[in-house]
Amino acid sequence: MTEVRRAELSDVAGMAAIVNGWIDHTEWMQRDLPSEEIENSLSKGLALREIWVSGDPVQGYLSLEVEIKHIWGFYCAHPGTGVGKTLLDQAKKGRDFLSLNTHVPNKRAQQFYLREGFKPVGELDEGKPSTFFSLEGREPTGIRELRMEWHS
Repeated sequence: MTEVRRAELSDVAGMAAIVNGWIDHTEWMQRDLPSEEIENSLSKGLALREIWVSGDPVQGYLSLEVEIKHIWGFYCAHPGTGVGKTLLDQAKKGRDFLSLNTHVPNKRAQQFYLREGFKPVGELDEGKPSTFFSLEGREPTGIRELRMEWHS
């Protein structure tokens, strides 16, 4: 069974490596932030979000904004190993609703979310950045995002 724990500052470099690896190996994803800026954003997020990690070194993480029950970041180093399901199960504990955004071209992620009970509710306006890494002054990537919701 995959262990899940709250993220600490020492986990940030591993979390950033997963995101940067995903960006660099995903054909349709353009890099709009330097790798060090992603690490800085994740560091700041520790105080703003409930962030869960799995593995040591980190094999996946999930970042949840508790007040609005929205998942802003959810990445796994090796999809299909159970890490994502374990992280998502942790986020669902004690909640009756969660939402997230996924890139429209990311069909594999959408299949996973559907299996986990999420339903698509609509595409987002591509002119408005909505990812975990939304920073003031950041230009939108132009990649369509799909909002999905889970209700218990």
